[in-house]
Amino acid sequence: MTPAHVRLKLFASLAPLSPENVDRVVISPGVSVKALLAHLDIPVAKAHLVFINGVKRSLDTRLNGGERVGIFPPVAGG
Repeated sequence: MTPAHVRLKLFASLAPLSPENVDRVVISPGVSVKALLAHLDIPVAKAHLVFINGVKRSLDTRLNGGERVGIFPPVAGG
């Protein structure tokens, strides 16, 4: 399979874990968000909200390339 790319944006406490190439993260088409995070050594347990192209999705969502992926950690406040 030909590698594809996604744009990855990690928010809040996950931001420091962002790879250098956030605008062009190489993926294999069909990879899940969960597998992508594991591959990038980003703790899957800290990925609370997943947005693909601005739409809420799950960690099991498959990526084909060209997507914008946003990941938010759990948020607490008062």
